[in-house]
Amino acid sequence: MSAATGIGSMPGPGTDDPARTYAETVRTVLGVLGELPHVPELPGRGAAATMTGRALAVVEGLGADLQPAGWRLTDAAGVDLRRARSLLAQDLDTVEELAQGYVGDFKTQLTGPWTLAATVEKHRGDKVLSDHGARRDLGQALAEGVRGHVADLRRRLPGVERLIVQVDEPALTAVLEATVPTASGLGRHRKVDLPEASATLTEVLSAIAGAGAEPWVHSCAARTPLDLLRGAGARGLSVDLDQLDAADHDQLGQALEAGLSVALGVVPTAEPAQPVSEKASVERVLRWLDMLGFGLDEVSAQLVITPSCGLARASPAWARGALELAGATARELSH
Repeated sequence: MSAATGIGSMPGPGTDDPARTYAETVRTVLGVLGELPHVPELPGRGAAATMTGRALAVVEGLGADLQPAGWRLTDAAGVDLRRARSLLAQDLDTVEELAQGYVGDFKTQLTGPWTLAATVEKHRGDKVLSDHGARRDLGQALAEGVRGHVADLRRRLPGVERLIVQVDEPALTAVLEATVPTASGLGRHRKVDLPEASATLTEVLSAIAGAGAEPWVHSCAARTPLDLLRGAGARGLSVDLDQLDAADHDQLGQALEAGLSVALGVVPTAEPAQPVSEKASVERVLRWLDMLGFGLDEVSAQLVITPSCGLARASPAWARGALELAGATARELSH
């Protein structure tokens, strides 16, 4: 049976009461995505609620604070990191309260080590990406933190049978292709070699699996190295169908053959000029499967339908509509 889920981010707050907005978003996710709801992210609430801020709130043993140029590692947790940790705890309190009695699968999201390294600065400036030791330390701290994060979610959601942790790596391609700009903007950071990239991802994904959750990796960027993600231990691959090339299709076919989950981003993140029907989305998935040589009955249980990327910039109405369309598409594929 196919399922549907969101990538993670949703629009908001849009009101003077962010806590109420978050609770309303959780209710929407739980109500619309009955087979695979997720912990929503509302980055519109500020830096503490962005994907970087939430991941740093989970990281164990490293301090950070917000500087004019963005997040920077520090010797101790600054006020902004303490705010990010508090906000994450409040959000999880809300999820715990509203998901009481829920039984089934559930998903959460966490920024991956390479996107963090390309986003966060070292103590003295420039990205963590520029220093081998710093990026190793950040990867290890993230792996350690995710163990506690999974344990916390398991405690809060005792009815969850299959907990998925989606590791978001939108910057991985840029890291490997040496296109991440330096602090000055005049140069580019040197590329990270594939063995190091794989080893750091493996450490984080292994920590997720060791804590009793299922590691997925998501990227809606083109040229994401899906073979590297599989080799690092990803049990699910989440992609934007519009960004795939021939090699990507081959890799996803191999993933399906190996029993992995594949989350297909087939629903637009922005409201389209012309309505998108459930039938059109279903036909698109079936054409893709036919191209790979699979019958729906062979892989239906491994397919997850999603928006093509996060919905933070969508209108509230379309964000709900996109999740509803993903859910309708998954249900139709399951018949």
